[in-house]
Amino acid sequence: MINIDELKFDERGLIPAIVVDAVSKRVLTLAYMNRESLQISMERELTCFWSRSRQELWLKGESSGNYQHIVSITADCDKDALVVMVEPDGPACHLGTTSCFENPLYQSDERHEFSYQGLMELIRGRKEEKKEGSYTTYLFEKGLDKILKKIGEESTEVIIAAKAEDHRETIYEIADLAYHVMVLMVEAGISLEDIHKELASRHVIDHKVKQEKMTT
Repeated sequence: MINIDELKFDERGLIPAIVVDAVSKRVLTLAYMNRESLQISMERELTCFWSRSRQELWLKGESSGNYQHIVSITADCDKDALVVMVEPDGPACHLGTTSCFENPLYQSDERHEFSYQGLMELIRGRKEEKKEGSYTTYLFEKGLDKILKKIGEESTEVIIAAKAEDHRETIYEIADLAYHVMVLMVEAGISLEDIHKELASRHVIDHKVKQEKMTT
């Protein structure tokens, strides 16, 4: 861990802070902190910035309710910029969008960005707006029993591939299983954030159990 005194604030006493969703890893906004706002952020575990336009401290969510709960703050190699990982209560942008970065400028024709959140949004879109010929739409149209049957089949195929110690096939089948589980999540109204929170709570419990074992 470094000390706040090691950070390099600019001539205005500011340091840029890139805010990232801890679950989706999506960049939410770029803001600035001074020493006071950074200290407040660490003490309260809520993002607090310095508003350059209003020349005052700005606790994100104080008026909108869209607080950003801090998971971690990391400085870059030069210690003159920060990445703030957060769990947001709502949209990051004052326009009401999840992220302030919503205006695509360029996208490669050959390389495509992938994220679990993006896949969930695509699956959710297939449920809300039925696309003819889409396998995902087909699953939603067939209903819960069909989705559960596919999860059972894919689980069996994962077991068979893993038992055969076929590394490549196991990866392939796990990906199939993960996709069908995500279809179930959308059908059941379960989000990635729900799973993230559940796993995070179990990690804390597991850590405590390990600590207890070490002390006995």
